[in-house]
Order: sequence, then structure tokens, then C-alpha cells
Amino acid sequence: PTSIHKETPLISSEKLSQLLGSKVLLKLDAYQPSGSFKIRGVGHICAKAAKEGYNRFVSSSGGNAGLAVAHSGKVLGIRATIVVPETTPEYMRQKIRDEGAEVIVHGTVWDEANEKALQLATDPKTFFIHPFDHPDLWTGHATIIKEIKATGIAKPKAVITVVGGGGLLCGILQGLEEVGWGDVTVLASETQGGHSFHSAMEAGQLVTLPAISTLAKSLGAKTVCAESLKRAKFHGKVIPIVVSDRSAVKACVLLHKDHQIMVEPSCGAGLALAYEKHPQLMTTLGDGDHSEDVVIIIVCGGNMVSLDLLQEWDSLE
Repeated sequence: PTSIHKETPLISSEKLSQLLGSKVLLKLDAYQPSGSFKIRGVGHICAKAAKEGYNRFVSSSGGNAGLAVAHSGKVLGIRATIVVPETTPEYMRQKIRDEGAEVIVHGTVWDEANEKALQLATDPKTFFIHPFDHPDLWTGHATIIKEIKATGIAKPKAVITVVGGGGLLCGILQGLEEVGWGDVTVLASETQGGHSFHSAMEAGQLVTLPAISTLAKSLGAKTVCAESLKRAKFHGKVIPIVVSDRSAVKACVLLHKDHQIMVEPSCGAGLALAYEKHPQLMTTLGDGDHSEDVVIIIVCGGNMVSLDLLQEWDSLE
């Protein structure tokens, strides 16, 4: 079957290349049908479930994963129900409804919405899609690296990504292994107040944050999936980094100015490492001339953004 996700552009960023003194390439998953990278894993898992005879999808996501499930349901002709927490903005609920899915609002945080979704998914013909914790999701997300490799570019010095629940990171690490780039450094960025991966890497075990206090709601998993920690340890060159909300939103504003692309703060957390010449990125590039070094930034997209919000972020001190 044709995949539900689309191949996305890999473009050069003149501005960031000049800033870092290396070749900075942006992988534009903001241009996926559902507005974010999520459709890679979600499309893959939903297509598989449809083939196995499931006739209803249920998911718990106040955002991009929910939208991806809704879009997959529409493409596959399968009914989708998305349970979202009260914190999910109305425009996001509407986007999910516009894809033909049913939206149920339950609980104040994602964990509570997820419990409700699990209750709904007890019917044997109903398939439950977790937003980030499933091997089929990671396999779908791994396609992002395979596409980059297929362009024929030189092996990157670094890949910059963000971590919410860890699903994208799992896919990126899987993709790097599969294409023979297993020794590439991965800079994994999160915002302060949603830094469950950084905390886990520091502790050497899973850590549950007491609460989520970041603007980057899509990064707001209180605990990352166990596999992301396991794979990061195995890879050995994953550097967890925490940036401020302000850094993340400023990066969104700059990307829009430089490339006319709108992304949400969760995606900005990765871009911020380049725009701010983060010390750990500069250390990875090393001293001397690195004009031939390739840095790939995964522009994972996200729907929690509007012109009004960009203007609001731009005015933040």
C-alpha cells in the first residue's frame, strides 16, 4: 500500500550555515499531511492495523499524534476517536474534527486522557494507538533518516532533534543504525519544564516529572518511553540538552523570518540549538574549519502555531 506519510524536502539554510560555519540542512516534516512528523509512525501503524482487520482507531493525544491518527483514519476509511485533555486548544480539537474524527475531552492532563482512551479500546476490533511508545511507530519514524540518506548527502556530523515522549528519537536512532550512520552524534533538545528525557539520562533511569510547565505542550510527556533511554545508551552519542521556552519560541520566530515556515515551540527547541550556537553543538563541530561538516535539523513541525502566536512570541522579552 502507498504510505500515508509523504517524502519531505531537505533544504539548505543559508542563514544557519553562515551562523555555524557548516552546512546546515533542514528536514521539513512540517510539510507532512498532518503538519508534523507524527504521520510517519502513526500512518505506518494504522495501515498495518487496517490490514489486520481493525475497524476503529482510538488515540489519546491533545495534538499532533491525534491529528495524525485522524488523518490516517480518513485516508484508510476507518472511524477514529481521539481523547484529548482539557488543555487542548479549541482550534486543535477542530482540526482533528475536520479530519473526520470524533473528539472526546477528558481529564486535565494527557495521562488522564490516555486512561480514558484505553477504556474505550477494549473492543477487539478497536485498535489503540499510543502517541510515542510502540515499535511500529519507531519503524515509521525511521523513514525520516532513510529519506535523508537517499538524497546522497555526506554523513552528517550531527543530527538535531527534540524529545517529547521519545518516539521520534527512537526512530531517528533506528534509522541511523539502518543506514550505517550509527556513530553520528544526536543532540536531543527539550524545553525546561518538559525535560523528562534529560532527567532520565542524568539519572540513568526513567524519571517522572512532577508536572509539565512548558509552553511546548507537545514535549509534555512526564515520562519518556523506556526504549528511548535504552537506545540512547546503546547509541552512546546522544546528548540531551534543555533550552528555555523563550529560546524555543524565538527560534520559531527566526525560522519564520528566514524560511517562511511556521512551527510550534516544541519544534523550536531543536532549532534553538543552531540559532543560539549552543555550546554543545559547537563542541560537536569542534575547532578549526568545519565548512564541509553537515548538520541536519529535524524540523518536526507541529500544529500549535499561528501568525498571532508568532507575533506574541516575537514580543517576548
